Amino acid sequence: MLETAELGQAVDKATYDTQETPLRTALLQVQARLRDYKLPVVVIFAGIQKAGTGETVNLLNEWMDPRWIKTVAFDDPTQDARERPPFWKFWLALPPRGQLGMLDSAWYERPLRDRIAGRADQRHFDDMLDTIAAFERTLADDGAMVLKFWMHLGKDAQRERLEALSADPLTAWRVSDHDWAELEQHDQVVAAAERMIQRTSTARAPWMIVEGTDARYRSLRVGTSLLEAIQRRLDAEDAAAAARAASVAAEAPEASDVAPFSVPTANILSTVQMPAKRMAKELYRTSLAEQQGRLHALQREAFLRGVSTVLVFEGWDAGGKGGAIRRITRALDARQYQVLPFAAPTEEENQYHYLWRFWRHLPRAGRVTIFDRSWYGRVLVERVEGFATDAEWQRAYAEINQFEARLTEHGMVVVKFWLHITQEEQARRFQERLETPHKRWKITDEDWRNREQWGAYELAVHDMIERTSTRTAPWHIVPGDDKRTARVTVIRAVCDALEAVLGGPVAGTGDGEKVLPGEPGNVGVGARG
Repeated sequence: MLETAELGQAVDKATYDTQETPLRTALLQVQARLRDYKLPVVVIFAGIQKAGTGETVNLLNEWMDPRWIKTVAFDDPTQDARERPPFWKFWLALPPRGQLGMLDSAWYERPLRDRIAGRADQRHFDDMLDTIAAFERTLADDGAMVLKFWMHLGKDAQRERLEALSADPLTAWRVSDHDWAELEQHDQVVAAAERMIQRTSTARAPWMIVEGTDARYRSLRVGTSLLEAIQRRLDAEDAAAAARAASVAAEAPEASDVAPFSVPTANILSTVQMPAKRMAKELYRTSLAEQQGRLHALQREAFLRGVSTVLVFEGWDAGGKGGAIRRITRALDARQYQVLPFAAPTEEENQYHYLWRFWRHLPRAGRVTIFDRSWYGRVLVERVEGFATDAEWQRAYAEINQFEARLTEHGMVVVKFWLHITQEEQARRFQERLETPHKRWKITDEDWRNREQWGAYELAVHDMIERTSTRTAPWHIVPGDDKRTARVTVIRAVCDALEAVLGGPVAGTGDGEKVLPGEPGNVGVGARG
C-alpha cells in the first residue's frame, strides 16, 4: 500500500511558485465559505518521523487565516488527562463549527505506538482502531468533515532526512534518539500504518497518503487535497439545500382516508409500582443516616483508590431529582464532588457535538460528578420537542452507549436514575410549589406545558431505557411518589454500585456508621425531611 508513496515525486521551484498563490487564495476563499456553513473540519496529520507533518501544519496556518484554525499537538498526557478516559483530551481539542482543527497524530498515536512496541497484539490493535472508527463516525454523523493525511517516507529517504538534519548545526536539535530508534523499526511502523489505514479509512473519514520526500510536492498535494475535499462537501451541502427547498415547494400529497394503525403497547413506566404507603418519618431518618454513612465511607475509599463516579439524574418535572441529589451531597466531602445542572445548550456549546459539553466536565480520579439532566436530553426533550431530527436522536442511542463505554472502560462508576412519579403526584407538587413562597420559583409555564406531552415522554423514556441500560451503566427506575423511599433507594443504589467496583463493603459501611458534622469537608448528614 505505502509503496505508492515511495516514488520520489517532486515539484520544481518554478512550478511551485506558479501554483502557490492561486492555491492560497482558493484556500482562504473556501475557509470563508466554511464559516458561513458552520461545518467543523477535523484534519489529522500522522506519518513517518520527519516526513513533514509539523512543517505542513505550519505552512497551512501561514497560507490560511489562523484565527479560524485550532492547531493542537499532543505530547505525553498531563495529570488531568491521565485521570480521565483517553478520548477526553481529544473531545476538548475538537474545533467549533465553521473552523478547522489541525491535530498532530491525535487518537492514532497511542494505538500505533502500542502496536510497534509490542504492547498490543493484533486483536487489541484492531479493537483500538474499531473504537477510533466509531468515534470518527460519531463526528461525521454530526456533520463534521474528517480528513486524515499519512505523511510517508521510505526507509532510505527517512535515513537521508535524519542524516541531513543532524549534519546541520542549525537543525541538529530536531533529531532525537527516538527518531533513530524508529528508523530501525521502519518495517514495523509501515505494517502497523497499513493496517490502521485499511481499517479506518472510510468514505466520510478518508486517509490520504502523501509522499514526504520533496517539501514542495508535499505542500501542494496536501493543500490541493484539503481544498478539493472542502469544496466537494460545500457543493454537496448546496445541492442538498436546493433539493430540500424543491421538496417543500412541491405539492403535498393528498391526505389518505385510511387512519394510521395504532397498536397499543405497554411501556416500562406503566409497570412501576409506587409504595403502598409513605415511609415512616423515624424509619426514614434512621435509614437515610445509615445509607449516607455507608456512602461517605465508600466514597472516601474510592477517592483513595482513584475511582471516579458519574451519577446521572433524569425524571419528570418535580420528580424529586434535587432532593435526592442534596441527600447524596450531604454525605460527601465538598472538595470531592460537583453538581452540574444542564438546560438548553449555550451559544458556545451549540458550536460542538452535543456530547462535547459533557465530556469536558468528567470528574478527575476519585471524584464524583452529578449530572442534573444530561446527555439523555438528545433522546428525551430534543426528540419530543423536535429540537433534534429523527436521524439525530435515533443514532444518539449508539453514540451514548459508546460514550458511557469509554467511561466504564476507564474504571468509572456510572449510575443512572429515572425519578418516576404519577401525573397525579406531579399535579399535587406543582400546586404545592405555587402555594409555597420559597418554592414558587421552581414552577414555570414550561412545566405545565410539558404535562401535555406526558404520553410522548413515556414512549421516549421507554425507548431510552430499552436502548441504553447496559450491564456496566444500568438505569434505575425509582418510584418517587414517596420522597422518603425514593431518596433512600437512590443512595442505596449508589452504594451498591461503588461496592461492586471496590470489591465489597469497606470499613465502617456495615454498621450504619454516621458521618458527624464537623468532619473535614462535611456539612453533616442527618436526615432533614
